[in-house]
Amino acid sequence: TPVKPRRILLVDDHALVRRGLAALLRTDGRYSVVGEAGSGEMAIVQAVSEQPDLVILDLSMPRMDGLETLRRLRTLPQRPKVLI
Repeated sequence: TPVKPRRILLVDDHALVRRGLAALLRTDGRYSVVGEAGSGEMAIVQAVSEQPDLVILDLSMPRMDGLETLRRLRTLPQRPKVLI
């Protein structure tokens, strides 16, 4: 039975970092990049709509930093795992 790919949301305020990570992850069938967000606010919106298994989260972002984003992600009904 094929293994279902892990659904990943990438969160970083630098588009180049997000694109690079997405390209790298897409080369491995174990992962599916289901969304990208450039801010903490967008990360929450994407996490609610896409329900990722894992969020790869940048700590240093303007307005809502990674720690505040993490706090809010932990309040969601389906709490994704988070890699900082």
